[in-house]
Amino acid sequence: MAEGGYRERPASRDAGLPGAVVWEKTAVADRVGRVLPDGCMDLIWDGERLLVAGPDTRAHLVAGVAGARYTGLRFAPGFGPLVYGLPADELTDRRVGLDEVWPGRLVRELTERVAGAARTGAALEAVAAGRLAAAPPGPEPEPWRARAVAALAAGRGVAGTARELGLSERQLRRRSLAAFGYGPKTLARVLRLGRALRLTDAGTPPAEAAALAGYADQAHLAREVRELAGVPLTRLRG
Repeated sequence: MAEGGYRERPASRDAGLPGAVVWEKTAVADRVGRVLPDGCMDLIWDGERLLVAGPDTRAHLVAGVAGARYTGLRFAPGFGPLVYGLPADELTDRRVGLDEVWPGRLVRELTERVAGAARTGAALEAVAAGRLAAAPPGPEPEPWRARAVAALAAGRGVAGTARELGLSERQLRRRSLAAFGYGPKTLARVLRLGRALRLTDAGTPPAEAAALAGYADQAHLAREVRELAGVPLTRLRG
């Protein structure tokens, strides 16, 4: 979501949402925006409704209207299900109203609260933190989530990641679907693409970015960009 007027900040440490990011976007023209997959889930305020963005496997296209403003809370990979209280794969490639996930009466109260807040981002943090606090007591988030993300982001294969976590590949896939919305192979592709694009954004030539991110060559990167982003790299970064 780098198009248009966009900014982000880490979520407040007091919110208890490790790795979460608060973002704000203002559409600068009437055009379609392209949201790339990142392994995350978001809570979004569009000025009228609270929305849930599930984890994407491909670029999600958004029809923007000049001047439209959005504020979102992006959870770290694997954390969204802890807030929403349902497996991530129930929301893969979906955008739904929060009232389809939580009770309508609760969502109406939260909508009024966010609409009247002076700082929308902080209000979204409070919504997520409050939901976590109201959840029945349970174990802490399993550390395997962060370890799996770190291993896959570092280029470790699915079999090696499963061994490192003391899981079978089948167990890892089952857990990954519930935590991330897709299996570990897809998550690894998404994380690798994100790393490559951050490198190209920083000015690294595509061939070098491909090698650093773990692609076989620049052509491999180009194919993955087309597959996951839906457009060539030159257009994506143009």
